[in-house]
Amino acid sequence: MELFGSLQALGVEPATYMMFGMLLLLLITGIPLAFVTLLVALIFALGWFGPMAVPLITSRVYSFVSSFVFVSVPMFVLMASILDRSGIARDLFDAMKLVGGRLRGGVAIQTIFVAVILAAMSGIIGGEIVLLGLIALPQMLRLGYDRRLAIGVVCAGGALGTMVPPSIVLIIYGLTANVSIGDLFTASFLPGLMLAGFYVTYVLIRAYLNPSVAPALPVDDDTPMSEKLKLLRGLILPILVVIGVLGSIYGGIASVTEASAVGVLGVILSTMLRGEFSWGLMKGAALQTLQTVGMIVWIGIGASALVGVFNLMGGLAFIQSLVANISDNPLHVLLFMMAILFLLGMFLDWVGIALLAMPVFVPIIVDLGYDPVWFGVLFCMNMQVSFLSPPFGPAAFYLKSVAPADISLGEIFRSLLPFIALQILALAMLIMFPGITGR
Repeated sequence: MELFGSLQALGVEPATYMMFGMLLLLLITGIPLAFVTLLVALIFALGWFGPMAVPLITSRVYSFVSSFVFVSVPMFVLMASILDRSGIARDLFDAMKLVGGRLRGGVAIQTIFVAVILAAMSGIIGGEIVLLGLIALPQMLRLGYDRRLAIGVVCAGGALGTMVPPSIVLIIYGLTANVSIGDLFTASFLPGLMLAGFYVTYVLIRAYLNPSVAPALPVDDDTPMSEKLKLLRGLILPILVVIGVLGSIYGGIASVTEASAVGVLGVILSTMLRGEFSWGLMKGAALQTLQTVGMIVWIGIGASALVGVFNLMGGLAFIQSLVANISDNPLHVLLFMMAILFLLGMFLDWVGIALLAMPVFVPIIVDLGYDPVWFGVLFCMNMQVSFLSPPFGPAAFYLKSVAPADISLGEIFRSLLPFIALQILALAMLIMFPGITGR
């Protein structure tokens, strides 16, 4: 029994450094984040409070997994999984030729437009990058586009699912920070479109300053009207699904959870109308959903347990006082938080960052007089950068899995640097002009 409580004798500050050191050491060994956080939580619960603290961990975990809004996460993941297996994205890309066909860099621009629509349908990032990597990247390379521009457009466009509602990142943040997910969706809509606009502007500037990076397509004015109408039909079902999901939320007809079910129903009906529905498709989508959501749930369980133990130790109050005392200027504290999130994003998954860092950061933000909804949009924009930044930017690895063999991971990361700069510019704009979020 002398072992129990021995950590408590050290005090909060040394125990905090020990906890983060242990986390880092175990993560370096390659153990998944969920199991690392659970193990560290158990060690410190026993070492600080003794065996009686274990029920406190389980109650904390239960409060996380029993949240009603969390039901929307598997629903939106299921939407994305069905989209992966249908031809909706391909027809959507073909239909956008009518929008971007006459512009220099038009294929890159239509790729970004398709990325926005796909993001508004499901809010999932990985599947979107794979889809665009299979559909858009080969076409841009075949047409003679600059490889780095094509790679950057696919990865950066595919990552827009972080910002454009219904974003899973926003849902997890809302659950963690205890703020309205509907308010988060409303606040992030314009910033998401702004970032997409930055990408389109960058493509146009590059294409018109140096025409060789995006060769002009021959304009075909002889396309029969019947063919154009057939292409336009590819836009109808995706737009109806987007209207069903976002319209029901913004119109006050349905909550986020209910709207996610509307979205799943809409995508399933779309596959039926297209003649693509099968039990094999649904089984594959369900298995992929279980795999993805299982990962999110396990990370959530581990992070909830660790944050719960750390809070009972007095660690959250210690960290909050440490961060708040960085400067008397609230802006400096905010920028310091953004820098920490940026560094964490280079090494950790966004789910882990949200569940580990937000319980610490959000109370500080509220104490500083900032709006937690606005901060949530900043967090998501920061996570945009983490999806692209080396050494572990997930977007690069998703694209590498479907890219031609001669495209190396190093080339993908080098291609993403201009788009990372645009994301940082968008983040700076949100900090300087909070009104962009409507808050």
